[in-house]
Amino acid sequence: MAAFDYEALDSAGKRLRGTVTADSPRLARRELRRQNLLPVALRPMVDRKAAGLKTAGLGRLAGLFTPRLAGRELSLVTRQLATLVSAAAPVEEAVQTVGMQAEKPAIKRILMSVRAGVTEGQSLSRALAQHPRSFPPLYRAMVAAGEESGGLGPVLERLADHLEKSQKVRAKAMTALVYPAVLALTAVGVVVALMLFVVPKVVEQFESMGRELPALTRLMITLSDAVRDWGLAGLLLFLLALLAGARALRRSAVRQRADGALLRLPLVGKLLRGLETARLTRTLGALIASGSPVVDALGAARATVANSVLREAVDGIAVQVREGASLSGALRRADRFPPVVTYMAAMGERSGTLGPMLEKCADHLEAEFDTAVSLALSLLEPAIIVAMGGVVATIILSILLPIIQFNTMGLA
Repeated sequence: MAAFDYEALDSAGKRLRGTVTADSPRLARRELRRQNLLPVALRPMVDRKAAGLKTAGLGRLAGLFTPRLAGRELSLVTRQLATLVSAAAPVEEAVQTVGMQAEKPAIKRILMSVRAGVTEGQSLSRALAQHPRSFPPLYRAMVAAGEESGGLGPVLERLADHLEKSQKVRAKAMTALVYPAVLALTAVGVVVALMLFVVPKVVEQFESMGRELPALTRLMITLSDAVRDWGLAGLLLFLLALLAGARALRRSAVRQRADGALLRLPLVGKLLRGLETARLTRTLGALIASGSPVVDALGAARATVANSVLREAVDGIAVQVREGASLSGALRRADRFPPVVTYMAAMGERSGTLGPMLEKCADHLEAEFDTAVSLALSLLEPAIIVAMGGVVATIILSILLPIIQFNTMGLA
């Protein structure tokens, strides 16, 4: 079943636009007439940008223009679906309603395509699988678990909560990385501008006097000349080193050594371990609470772990659980995650509430991460400002020292 954009006239002669699903254009027109609408124009819903690129033989590039749901859009769509399905609306009608309300045409196309799959008799998870860039494997696994358990509404509610919390954690992590980086780049830019444009102009006046300059001033002149003569070459070498490092990280052995080194760093390692563990436990908790077996949940949750060392530990835990070990025991033997995870998993297994306990553990780890990041940012900002002020003060002092020296010699 395909989806079509249409223009039609209602009984009052008003022109309407919308979408309709049918097996063929003829059946689509029949459906419009059944709704007392007179079809004026009917077009298949296609991604015109992607279609044009594929026609030109650029199918690979066309994939970049394939419509997809971004993180916030997916979270909003899931929340709306959860509300409608929990209110006993049929899945087909829920998807159609959310799709018709979407403001962006790309979102509308995706949802109407999903609705067409459900209308043809597919399960919702299978219809979602037709759009893997919009609905990741973890998302589809939770939906499939909800369908199998007969509790799709509560599962979608839990999935919406999971996406919203993950979005907040991701935004917090981006803030922790982006803000100091922008501040540091601004500081470096100011210092480079001073070395390139201010120091040479001022020092020229001193050199023309033919007197010996202070050691600090001579050092600044040397650094200024180096930045002017070798700055571009140094920047190019730095970018090439970054590119070479990125290519090297694609090799599993190099990536594993780098990830292991990150985890061993005093402060960064603890923050990274906590963030990765929070993602893992939140995903595990949501999947297990939705009815997924622990082994399947571990396999799906593995995709949320970016660090290769921790991801390998998850693989080992999954093997142990498959062989009959408890999750808490496997976590304890892996010895890669914070002790609170093992304790909460053991409590959940004893009380039969493993899913909720893991979600509470994720809440605890995310709160710790937020506190640590807020503290680090509150200390890092003044540290960068003080360091920048020190460098600028040194540059200014190197300019003032000759003036003071020459004035002292003139008075003598």
